[in-house]
Amino acid sequence: MNAYTLLPFIVLIAAMFLMTRSAKKKQHQAAQMRNEMQPGSGVRTIGGMYATVKEVNEDTVLLDAGPGVELLFAKNAIGSVLSDDEYNRIVHGVEHDLKSDAGLVPDDASSLTETDETDGPAAAAAASDDKIDLGKKDAVEDADAAGAADAKAEDEPKKTDGDSDAK
Repeated sequence: MNAYTLLPFIVLIAAMFLMTRSAKKKQHQAAQMRNEMQPGSGVRTIGGMYATVKEVNEDTVLLDAGPGVELLFAKNAIGSVLSDDEYNRIVHGVEHDLKSDAGLVPDDASSLTETDETDGPAAAAAASDDKIDLGKKDAVEDADAAGAADAKAEDEPKKTDGDSDAK
């Protein structure tokens, strides 16, 4: 056998080695993360539930999911240990930002224009409780008239000039 026939097998074995190596590295990091869990830290389970660690045992973790709700999970069921800021942001909706709000970009264009809502016809229309006629009644009446004309045409017998193929 020459080297060219062995080359595909060598490449295949090297690729398998690299794939198993990265998988083992990820498993080791996950096990290390689970072993470093402490009571009071926020976690996310592999099912997507957020809770606070209450007690850590050898193979299990006691989680506090809410007032009076304690759940016992296997350590392998913990997907990730969250930082306090991230846990509070996700669970409680608390944004802990040390920067000022001046550098934030608004989500919509309405905050880019600094107009007072008491000016203009839009504010006057919003202030009044009267209904605004958008012309829908005219469109409904036109549609009713067209529907009546179609119904009248269907009731009348169809006229033919006598040259049709129907017998």
